[in-house]
Amino acid sequence: MGWQVGEVRETLVVDDLKRTQIVQYAGASGDYNPLHTDEVFATQVAGYPSVFAHGMLTMGMTGRAVTDAVGVESLLRFGGRFTSQVWPGDTLTVRVTVDAVDDTADGRTVSFTLSTVNQDGNEVFSGYAAARVA
Repeated sequence: MGWQVGEVRETLVVDDLKRTQIVQYAGASGDYNPLHTDEVFATQVAGYPSVFAHGMLTMGMTGRAVTDAVGVESLLRFGGRFTSQVWPGDTLTVRVTVDAVDDTADGRTVSFTLSTVNQDGNEVFSGYAAARVA
C-alpha cells in the first residue's frame, strides 16, 4: 500500500474504555499505582474525578495502530508524550499523518506524526513514528 505526504489515516483503538481494561493493564505492566486502580484513593485522596488510564496504555494502543498500518517488522522509530489523561468511558482514535516519504539506500522510509484524540477531539497523546515500507 502506498503512502503519500499529507495522507491521514484514522483508527479507532478503544470505544468506551472500561475500568476493567485499566486494571488489566495494571496487572500486565505491574504498575498498581492507586491513581489507576483505586477509585477511593483517586477521588478522595488525590482529588481526581476518577481513576485514569496509564499513559503507557495509551501509548501502547497508539503504537498498535501504527504497527497495524506498517507491520511490526517495518517500524524504525516510535515515541511521543502524554498530553492529557484518559478516563474510563473515553473513546480513542489515532490519527496517523504522513510527513515525509524518502527513498534511501536501505529502501523507502515513511515518517509519521501521531495524534491520539478522545471523543471530544482532545489530544491525549502526541507522537511520531517512522517505518521502512516496500
